[in-house]
Amino acid sequence: MSGKVLVVTGTGTGVGKTVVTAALAARALARGERVAVLKPAQTGVADGEPGDAAEVARLAGPVTTCELARYPDPLAPATAARLAGLPPVRPAEVAKAALDLAAGHDLVLVEGAGGLLVRFDDMGATLADAAALLEAPVVVVTTAGLGTLNDAALTTEALRTRGLACHGLIIGAWPATPDLASRCNLTDLPAVCGGAPVLARIPSDAASLPPQKFRRAAPRWLGDA
Repeated sequence: MSGKVLVVTGTGTGVGKTVVTAALAARALARGERVAVLKPAQTGVADGEPGDAAEVARLAGPVTTCELARYPDPLAPATAARLAGLPPVRPAEVAKAALDLAAGHDLVLVEGAGGLLVRFDDMGATLADAAALLEAPVVVVTTAGLGTLNDAALTTEALRTRGLACHGLIIGAWPATPDLASRCNLTDLPAVCGGAPVLARIPSDAASLPPQKFRRAAPRWLGDA
């Protein structure tokens, strides 16, 4: 494997995984790196409609995109595959696709669906299994405010239990005016997540920015994340 593989998961659905993936891609592109984005299972999007990988490309710029499976219903991949009568995604397929992309890219970002333990198939396979096969570090995207501590603690505990490396936490939508809970969580998240650092805070309006502005800002948002 020539390139680095980084898995992007979240504490749930709608926490900002795609925007974080786009920011990571934009920063790597600004460094002159070749970037690929792998979406193992895209759910809730019909054929011909742009999915998460396309949104990353829109915001970040010229990345290679790869989508292994697409299911029309906005459900967990295993359930969506079953209802659509389509084959599920398997962790081995995800790992092979990521390694193939890594052979020709400096960075491969693997964006999961929902949270870490959302099922890919009816046997219980998850994104965590793919990360284990890849021996890849995992970025956990979480929310800013009240309730995030428990969600983030459970996700990072699941990573540790499986022997997976948590690269750190990224808050996927940091409010322009953070409330008390959000401000306190900057200190409390590492404390409840086994020392995993808060690497970055992506502004809540990031996805609505013009792509050129997004690309210029992403390295600043992420710093050394």
